[in-house]
Amino acid sequence: MDITVIGAGSMGHGIAQVSAMAGHDVRLNDVDEERIEAGLGGIESNLQGGVERDKITESERDAALARITPDADFDSAVADAGLVIEAVPEDMKLKKNVFTDIEASAPADAIIGSNTSSLSVTELASTLDRPGRAVGLHFFNPPHIMNLVEIIIAEQTAEHVEEAASDYVERLEKEAVVVRDSAGFASSRLGVALGLEAIRMVESGVASVEDIDTAMEVGYSHPMGPLELTDLVGLDVRLDIAEYLREELGERFRPPQLLKKKVRAGKLGKKSGEGFYVWEDGEAVAPADDSGSQ
Repeated sequence: MDITVIGAGSMGHGIAQVSAMAGHDVRLNDVDEERIEAGLGGIESNLQGGVERDKITESERDAALARITPDADFDSAVADAGLVIEAVPEDMKLKKNVFTDIEASAPADAIIGSNTSSLSVTELASTLDRPGRAVGLHFFNPPHIMNLVEIIIAEQTAEHVEEAASDYVERLEKEAVVVRDSAGFASSRLGVALGLEAIRMVESGVASVEDIDTAMEVGYSHPMGPLELTDLVGLDVRLDIAEYLREELGERFRPPQLLKKKVRAGKLGKKSGEGFYVWEDGEAVAPADDSGSQ
């Protein structure tokens, strides 16, 4: 199946990578060639890391790269796609516009997927003339490492689209969970609740950033603590999702003041170099000075 990914950021280029590794021909699109080149650079780096760790062979790396075509022309990028996945920022208006543009240029039978982590897929689907072709495909960050994909079924999603989405995830050799469309789905709703409570604990001095994360990593076998994960996701993204969930589900998702303070200060996590941790060369090296570590 020919696949197009709209958005070459960390999620988009990761989705393109795993799709190519599964044997799909992939077109990677973004608003300009510079962003696409940055995404391709991320894919090359990820694949080379896989070679160095003996996860993949050099021939597998080269074959995956050969299946990915950069294409800055939106109409051209989606013209032959069987599945188009948008991975643009978590903004409902933006995603609706992208959905509308995809429908205008993609084949009439193409499936339109959204990598949204919390927004209503039913609302996104409502922008389409054929809303039954819409489905949520929520990958986890980073897609080339995380094994879970949430398949979100909108009220309008056709049965054959749900089946095709499940087949696609299975071919990626990832684990699928099927969720009926609801605010925050399953993973974001639970993950955000845990992350917000961890931030409140830091805010009130219950424990240090490191100790809270260690408690979840060692005590509950989480691969990453909730505060480091917040940095990885982006504090601004987590704040936006929390505000959305608060609107949809109530005050238990009210964002802590510490989270708002850090976002206002531009301390957005890994992408800005500082959040609850200080980041260097893609690694969390120490708790940030204002994060309540003891």
